[in-house]
Parts: sequence; C-alpha cells; structure tokens
Amino acid sequence: MAPRVDDVMRLCYEISAHDQIKVAVKNSTKGAVVAGGTAFVGGLVAGPAGIAVGGAVGGLLGSWLTSGQFKPLPQILMELPPNQQKKLYNDVVAVLGNLNWTDAAQLIALVMGNATLQQQVTAALLNYITKELRAEVRYQD
Repeated sequence: MAPRVDDVMRLCYEISAHDQIKVAVKNSTKGAVVAGGTAFVGGLVAGPAGIAVGGAVGGLLGSWLTSGQFKPLPQILMELPPNQQKKLYNDVVAVLGNLNWTDAAQLIALVMGNATLQQQVTAALLNYITKELRAEVRYQD
C-alpha cells in the first residue's frame, strides 16, 4: 500500500475510533427481511390487524437478531481490500484539498486540530461507508 494511502487510512481509523462509530454491513438486510416477512404472515393470518401486529413483532425480532452485529468502524476499515481503500483515499483527499503532510501522525494532528476539516473528513468517511459498502452506521451508546 502506498504511504499516502496508508496515512489517510490511519486518519480514518483515528477519526472513527475517536467518534466510536460502529457499522453493520450485511445484517441490517436480515433484520428488514424478518420484519417484512412477519408483517406478511400476520396479514395472511389476521388481515389488516395482523399486518400491524406482525410488523411490530417482526420489527422487534429483526432488531433483536441484528443487535450486537455492529462492528467498530476501524475494524471494518482494516478489512477493506486495496481497491476499496483507494476509493476511500480518493474521497478523503478530495476533502483535504492541497493540505501537505509528511506522515500519518502529522496528518492526524492537522485534521484533528481543525474542527471543520475533521467534520468534513468524517462526512466523507460516513458517505463512503453508507454508499459504497451500503452499511448502517451508529455511534457508540
């Protein structure tokens, strides 16, 4: 991995760890399927009232099934293949503009010391996670 890409990835690890961001990549779909399926079955069994009851029960069941399935975002970022890291790198560098840095420590200090820049990098990171990985994002309780 190129040093600049590695620097930006370390910045993303730092920001996501600092904000305690967690992500569910695949399991949010399972929860939605369970909720929809129980609403459908409830509708078949009891008509319109069954849809409401089935949807409520399915929502609770889906929530229970997917709870605990969230992983810390730094862990997700470490598992990204090089092509996805490069895409994230391009998104973050677009926010950084012509900012110059010598190593990851300096980049992290520059971004974390500038609230506006930190928010912009966080927004780019979350945008990447939700659009490219189609993940559900939440902050630590």
